[in-house]
Amino acid sequence: MQKLGQHFLTDKQALEEIASLLELEKNDFIIEVGPGHGELTEQILNNESGIKNNGIIIIAIEKDEQLAGFLKKKFESNNSVEIICGDALKLLPSIIHNSSFAIHGYKLIGNIPYYITGKLLRTLGDLENKPAVSVLTIQKEVAERICAHAKKNGCNKESDDMNPTHNKFMCGMNRLAASVQFWAEPEIAMILPKSVFNPPPEVDSATIVLRPVPARKTKSSSYYKMVRAIFSQPRKTILNNLSGGLGIAKKEAGAKLSEAGIEPGLRPQNLSLENIFKLASLFKE
Repeated sequence: MQKLGQHFLTDKQALEEIASLLELEKNDFIIEVGPGHGELTEQILNNESGIKNNGIIIIAIEKDEQLAGFLKKKFESNNSVEIICGDALKLLPSIIHNSSFAIHGYKLIGNIPYYITGKLLRTLGDLENKPAVSVLTIQKEVAERICAHAKKNGCNKESDDMNPTHNKFMCGMNRLAASVQFWAEPEIAMILPKSVFNPPPEVDSATIVLRPVPARKTKSSSYYKMVRAIFSQPRKTILNNLSGGLGIAKKEAGAKLSEAGIEPGLRPQNLSLENIFKLASLFKE
């Protein structure tokens, strides 16, 4: 099990709080990634919101064959739970496309092995039918990077100390934040210490909530191409990254930056989403 990077969440209060973030309603469809021993699965089924066993359906995708077998036995008498053994990164698109989720909508939850976080986020971002809400427990530092914003003068140690979910990682746009925030609005809902997992991971975790944003006017291909160029070398200036990343002369890159109202000497961390949208539209394919 450890070979898959799994750390099982066992704290009852944490499980309750995480399940509550789904804002469960009657007849909800839930996809759970990496159910482990089924602790969170049980919490969703036995929620405290007054809709216990009221039409909620859970499809749980577990990659570990032994765990999947254990879960099938555990929930064999419960028609509300379907256990699928396989790789969620490969199965998600087909499950969503070939099911009633496209009609009814669905929600996604999971305690995500750290090593697949980036790939899972890309998979979700590419889905045409995205979850109404995604509740993911991931590495704390990664969660903070996802929720980052443009670095400004207000990002300092004092403000970091006052807000435990706001620190140096959130002060400065980065490639991961820019990529995720194209399709979702992220929020850190809670911080989870190592002690609530078995076995304990080496770092703390955080549970983030992702809600899809309305479709962007900017084409995703143009936007992601710009993100790759801008953040190709984070310590270099935007001017240098645009020139090198897009293979254009610095004079042309500088003219576009001026048109967008962006200082060419700024670093990528200083950009906002709006800045990136402007640049993507100016350099559209």
